[in-house]
Amino acid sequence: MNPQQKKKEGSQKEGNKTTLKTIAAYLKITPGTVSAVLNNSAAARVIPEHTKRRIRAAAEELNYQPNLIARALRLRRSYTIGVIAEEIGDIYGSQVINGIEKFLSRQNYLFLTVIHRHDQKLFETYSQMLEERGVEGLITVDTSILAKPSLPTVAVAGHRQIAGVTNIVLDHKRAARLALEHLRDLGHEEIAFLQGHVFSSDSEDRWNAISEIAEELGIPIRPELTVRIKSTDSTPEVGFPVTKELLARREPFTALFAYNDISAIGAIWALREARLRVPQDVSVVGFDDIPGAAFANPGLTTVRQPLLRMGEIAAQTLLRQIEKREEYVPEIIIEPEFVIRKSTTRLSSRSARHEIGNTRLSALDGGLG
Repeated sequence: MNPQQKKKEGSQKEGNKTTLKTIAAYLKITPGTVSAVLNNSAAARVIPEHTKRRIRAAAEELNYQPNLIARALRLRRSYTIGVIAEEIGDIYGSQVINGIEKFLSRQNYLFLTVIHRHDQKLFETYSQMLEERGVEGLITVDTSILAKPSLPTVAVAGHRQIAGVTNIVLDHKRAARLALEHLRDLGHEEIAFLQGHVFSSDSEDRWNAISEIAEELGIPIRPELTVRIKSTDSTPEVGFPVTKELLARREPFTALFAYNDISAIGAIWALREARLRVPQDVSVVGFDDIPGAAFANPGLTTVRQPLLRMGEIAAQTLLRQIEKREEYVPEIIIEPEFVIRKSTTRLSSRSARHEIGNTRLSALDGGLG
């Protein structure tokens, strides 16, 4: 009997629906073994890997669709987690949530998402509501947790040391070193900085890392060349007004290191409005490597955070803690990468920097009135 005939026969026996028994009969193993593998239960740990692969392949071949409600009722579990994000429309959050969904879908878990928009009271209310709806754990994205949660919790871009919370954090010192060494090696000494909004959970740690590495490399951070992002908008508009504010100070700079890619793209718009060329007059470095960074004009040199992977790691870590397959760890460090594109270039000499400074001041006189 060929596989298609077996599949048809099994489906007919179970009312045209492939079940665990169908797969077990097809593979000539016990339904309990099939159940352990497809439900990813603790019992699956003792099952050989080649058997697991056979079971998963057969489930796909026979078009097995798990009955999640029946499984939840049988095991008295919801197989649901809560995801709490600052905003759902921003590219950072959406990439992380995509990673969470990608992992959870393979494990037959559901998730509920709520948005707090920097409102701590709303965050607490939503946390309680999610718990009341039976979620088994929480993942927070770009959100500051102030107190110990009652459920297993993983915080993407979490920086506070809270008992019971696993923080998924980028190595910001490494990220700062990659960006600042790149600019230094290109000859840039006069560097402007866009600091993150105070609400962003990464903002303080990233700035502290930049300040520490800049001092180590002998790169001055001048207050007149530093401005903080004020808007919580999730479009390039966040970088436009603060860069205009920076330019209005009429302090020459040859490079700009932005808090994130979105603000870097907005900064490029503002520089162009002032008739400054990127990268010939000002080199620009972003942070995150969002999908649109490569398609900016020019393509954006940036620090890459593996946002999709960070979401997957967060989901995997939480499920292992829920299912008691992994002990609690307070922090998981993620290594950044540096992506060089067309928004940065070398300064050929000190005199060239001087000429660029003069060019800038002339441009500002005409561009800013």
